[in-house]
Amino acid sequence: MPKLIVTSREGETSEIEVENGLSVMEAIRDNGFDELLALCGGCCSCATCHVYVDEANQGALSEMSEDEDDLLESSDHRKDSSRLSCQIPFSAELDGMKVTIAPED
Repeated sequence: MPKLIVTSREGETSEIEVENGLSVMEAIRDNGFDELLALCGGCCSCATCHVYVDEANQGALSEMSEDEDDLLESSDHRKDSSRLSCQIPFSAELDGMKVTIAPED
């Protein structure tokens, strides 16, 4: 099963297994990372699932949608590596991807 490496806001890193068909947000949430609120449940309407994607993995991601870009624009913590984890479908090609949960706005 593909793995996702998640760093919490406190700097603790965990490796989790991700089932096919889940988004990065669902994988993080389902593995007990309560700090990732994901209030909209993955509808791309709240930006509470904001993560930073490791530079080595950014090229494997699909292009950011206009809606995702608009939501991230409202964050005080946006970086070049920012993405909404609900908008990243996890697949075997992303095995080993590293993300860090962004600070809460």
